[in-house]
Amino acid sequence: MKPRVYIETSIPSYLTARRSRDLIATANQELTQEWWETRKNDFYLVISEFVLREASAGDPIAASNRLEAISGIPELNITDEVGLLARILIEQVPIPQKAQLDAFHIAVAAVHGVDYLLTWNCTHINNAVLRPIIEALCRSQGYEPPIICTPQELL
Repeated sequence: MKPRVYIETSIPSYLTARRSRDLIATANQELTQEWWETRKNDFYLVISEFVLREASAGDPIAASNRLEAISGIPELNITDEVGLLARILIEQVPIPQKAQLDAFHIAVAAVHGVDYLLTWNCTHINNAVLRPIIEALCRSQGYEPPIICTPQELL
């Protein structure tokens, strides 16, 4: 059985965005495209309604491109357990009000036992300071946290 990877919204965003003038952003875009082209088939990809909601926002053409990139990827259910774990993450990590969906991405992946959470969000998800807290909170609630990583780490 292939390892499962939760595709957080930053992945289709980097995958489909116009080339950035920022060198780091451009490198991340290229790494995302390389992973998508060469490694995505080594994994069973999953998303959630939160990814669909975020990918649908903004410029209609960009949103259409993001949604097309993730079309056909199975969607995990949002359960009461997801909501409870997300609330714990929001309150105890803590995750700020403006970034609450980040807690829900983590919670969906943890509750459903996903192996990896793939993201470029290094502020509230793939953050070296927050990650041990996130992992401990998931485990305290009976869930094994996903390995939070970037496409570069799964190449």
